[in-house]
Amino acid sequence: MMNLAFKEMKKNKVRFLILGSIVFLVSFLTFIISGLANGLSQDNAGLIRDLPEGQFYMTEAAEETNNLSKIDNSIQNEIVNKQKDAVAFSVQMGFLNGKDDKQQSVAFVTSSYSKLFENVKHDEIILDSSLMDKGIKVGDTLTNDHFSGKFIVKGFADHKKYSHVPVAYINKEDYKEIYRVEEMQVVFIPGGDSSQAFTGLQSFSKHDFLNTISSYKAEQMSLNMIIWFLVAISGMLFAIFFYMMNIQKIGLYGILKAIGVKTGKLFKMMWTQMIFITVISLAMSIALSQVFNIIAPEGMPFQLTGETTAQLSIVFLVIGFIGASLSGIQIKKIEPLQAIQQGEV
Repeated sequence: MMNLAFKEMKKNKVRFLILGSIVFLVSFLTFIISGLANGLSQDNAGLIRDLPEGQFYMTEAAEETNNLSKIDNSIQNEIVNKQKDAVAFSVQMGFLNGKDDKQQSVAFVTSSYSKLFENVKHDEIILDSSLMDKGIKVGDTLTNDHFSGKFIVKGFADHKKYSHVPVAYINKEDYKEIYRVEEMQVVFIPGGDSSQAFTGLQSFSKHDFLNTISSYKAEQMSLNMIIWFLVAISGMLFAIFFYMMNIQKIGLYGILKAIGVKTGKLFKMMWTQMIFITVISLAMSIALSQVFNIIAPEGMPFQLTGETTAQLSIVFLVIGFIGASLSGIQIKKIEPLQAIQQGEV
């Protein structure tokens, strides 16, 4: 059957080449959009995405908005002191004044002592590395209109952004002076689960907490809808292509069935063709998307990981298999004599 499958592909190479080209274009576009989705996700919430899996807690009254959450100090201390590696943190949008009073938007972040966050002293600041492109370097002095002192840049952290804005780690006391607050916004328990409940606090998984960030959910939902829409199109392409091919080969299938070829072998012939086309198309689109991953402009938030590529490749193969199989249901219904007569008409 494999020989017959390849002979047919050689005979009708233009048709199969067209199908392969379409699958290549669809899969390549899917990889590109997936890379953009991952890149935008990191650019939007790298601060949170880089944290391990666990449970986030905000006050119920905040209605899933971290800016409105104020966790009582007694509850915060109880959780942080009793739960392993637990940390309390706050995030708030603000700005810094650099040289020539040039303002730079940042997301100020402060936390209780933890290995998961940068720990800085009074009057010190650690910035996201993207600010190096703005001319800021270690040792520079930055100011804020609501802060009486001056921040000295002590270092940079890689890929730490929040709501598409560079993160600026500052000391807890400095944060309190800028925003006039005593309470932290969020408590995070690494490895925690939803069964851990605390009075007055609402629990979020990492995925759910990311969706509380303004713009994150809408941004990711839109891109993921496009990705799955393209995957569905590829399945429909296989179903329609093989359906049309099968209609044209009813007479051939009738003859093959008449000489004793079982339906299962005819399906295997079709699956062989589908796998051959899909694998070659995917190999080309993966290679090209990885090249794009390397040459993509530095400012473009593009991140296509090997894991994402492997997952999408498996999905394309499964969808292609389903599409081809659905189109082949008619093969099972073919009666040899009727098919031969129909093929002679």
